[in-house]
Amino acid sequence: ALIHLSFAAIDGYSPAQMTLGYRYWRAVSLAHSCESALMFYKQVATYVSSKMTSATGQLIQRIRLYDEEEHPTQNNIMVDEDLVQYYQLLADRGDAQAQYGLGQLYYLRDTAFDKALYYFRLAAENGNSNAMAYLGKLYSEKNDYIKQNNVTALQFFQRSAEKGNPIGQAGVGMAFYHGAGVEQNYEKAFKYFQLSADQGYVEGQLMLGIMYYKGEGVKRDYKMAIKWFQAASQSGHALGYYNLGQMHATGTGVLRSCTTATELFKNVAERGKWSSMFIEAYNLYRQGHIEQAFMKYLYLAELGYEVAQSNVAYLLDQMPNQLINIYDNKEEQYRRALIYWNRAAIQGFHTARVKLGDYFYYGYGTEQNYEAAATHYKYASDQSQNPQAMFNLAYMHEKGLGLKRVC
Repeated sequence: ALIHLSFAAIDGYSPAQMTLGYRYWRAVSLAHSCESALMFYKQVATYVSSKMTSATGQLIQRIRLYDEEEHPTQNNIMVDEDLVQYYQLLADRGDAQAQYGLGQLYYLRDTAFDKALYYFRLAAENGNSNAMAYLGKLYSEKNDYIKQNNVTALQFFQRSAEKGNPIGQAGVGMAFYHGAGVEQNYEKAFKYFQLSADQGYVEGQLMLGIMYYKGEGVKRDYKMAIKWFQAASQSGHALGYYNLGQMHATGTGVLRSCTTATELFKNVAERGKWSSMFIEAYNLYRQGHIEQAFMKYLYLAELGYEVAQSNVAYLLDQMPNQLINIYDNKEEQYRRALIYWNRAAIQGFHTARVKLGDYFYYGYGTEQNYEAAATHYKYASDQSQNPQAMFNLAYMHEKGLGLKRVC
């Protein structure tokens, strides 16, 4: 399997690169090598960042099945079409915020830019500065529905910026930065990005980081670049993580840290298009297609997604009879579950650490070992104050199981 993975990675297949990155990072069937993990995760992160169409990238909700059992999802959220009808009612009454909301819904669909344009125009005519900024975005971006017009885009950005809107300010900054619809001027671009960033807008923060990093319109300052890349990453911008990863990988403006760079690139890599499989797997799970859901979670688990690893373990633990065609005996299912609880625990899921304790306590998938069970419970207790781990430790102390008996 490793040979095939290696050849696929050499050919530029991102999931193979991601799998090898994870295996080197967590020493799964390979000796731990931070530098090798960094190399593979950087390759994937570079690919993902080059394909991004939004600031966050493919930020898919990763539902943890264990949490679903503890706190079932409340089905009280309006579906998309209901939301459209609700906004439609308010928009028809001249509500500028509802008109803007409808524009946003259609804008995010990627295939309804004509409707987005219509509702953004209505909202802008009613004075909504966010709508003005998004009209600027629509005219500045290339799409199949609206002819790109940088001059018109700049006009809308300027109208929005004049109202103090940070999205509009960032839009004006981008126009000056790229010379789109206006003569290129880094100093003016920097000024508008600063105004936008000071209001917490993520695109303004990212662009300030880039300008400080490159010394465009301002004296080069790596410390300030790091500051603004960190701000952008904290706001969820994938390119904030990516640029921080580059700086930590090369030791630019900061002490080189292979560990930090790898973690940052891993964050970006996990926003790739393949993460949409989480939605597919969860829908299959809700529909009762457990085997199919399991196989999708297993694929994602091999890519290094912690939530997928815990979901694989959960399904093996809770629904073994429905996975009998994959692993045909209980002991093998426990052994596999133990592997994935362990991988999830190593990545910081403390409930998985408690499950490891349970498996060693009862001898599921391994020999019974009270000392090992106590070690895992103690780790979960110390690191996350997990109440179940604390209770289990108290019980083991009381009974003298793997721990000194304390009454």
